[in-house]
Amino acid sequence: MFGELNSILNTSPDDFTRGEFTLVSDRQTDASFLIHHFLSFYLRAGCRVCFLGLVQSFSHYSSVSQRIGVNLAQAREKGQLIFLEGLKESLKFLLHKETKSASVYHFLRDSDVGLRELYKFVCGSVVAESEEWGPPVLLVDDLSVLLSLGVSVESALDFSHYCKATICSELQGSMVMLVRCEGEDEEEVDNDEESSERLMRGLTHQCSLTLKVQGLSTGYCKDIHGQVEVCWRGQGYRQQNQRKLFQYKVHDKGASFFARGTSNAVL
Repeated sequence: MFGELNSILNTSPDDFTRGEFTLVSDRQTDASFLIHHFLSFYLRAGCRVCFLGLVQSFSHYSSVSQRIGVNLAQAREKGQLIFLEGLKESLKFLLHKETKSASVYHFLRDSDVGLRELYKFVCGSVVAESEEWGPPVLLVDDLSVLLSLGVSVESALDFSHYCKATICSELQGSMVMLVRCEGEDEEEVDNDEESSERLMRGLTHQCSLTLKVQGLSTGYCKDIHGQVEVCWRGQGYRQQNQRKLFQYKVHDKGASFFARGTSNAVL
């Protein structure tokens, strides 16, 4: 968990906004450090977390979390963390091997099925059997991977919409989703209806907070790894979006954030 980012977002594990949908996107860099931040944040907050890990193994997330003081294995044993190891389980399903959640992956063989079973898995995971845990949280790393597996942008957006309605609105929990963008420039013309750019634009209309992570236009710098645009999206009639731009550097056990122009490395 990154204290500086909590200060920027004006939040803490003891006092955070419920019902929030946070969209994390990256372009020409890797924003997975923010997924690790939100994972540790909500576990420290005592929330029940459903984590759809579609790009890395549980051991990877566990190793990174240990460096920032969170024990994922313990959280999973206690029932606080429900982890779907999509990378390994989907391969088993395609090879016709027995998996723990076989029905979740039916979309891999029949694209018409959509993500209904995955949505059911999420709903079953976030409903706690006891009152031991706080509000539910859904984390997805990363949703755009589903597009490469044959899922349409429309199905992915429907999945996000129904998850938001259940988790954020009905249960007053939170959602965090990561999407990786393909182009070098957000303003580039994109004629592909099934691209991650289209997915990101659709999700942007659903979320309440966006964190857009980009590489530096000046190229590689050892002291600054990129920039983050934070946008609080206005909710309701005539509400204005608020934007702030920061540069960041990822450390072994965290990350540092600088208001643009305040770092000595990059202006």
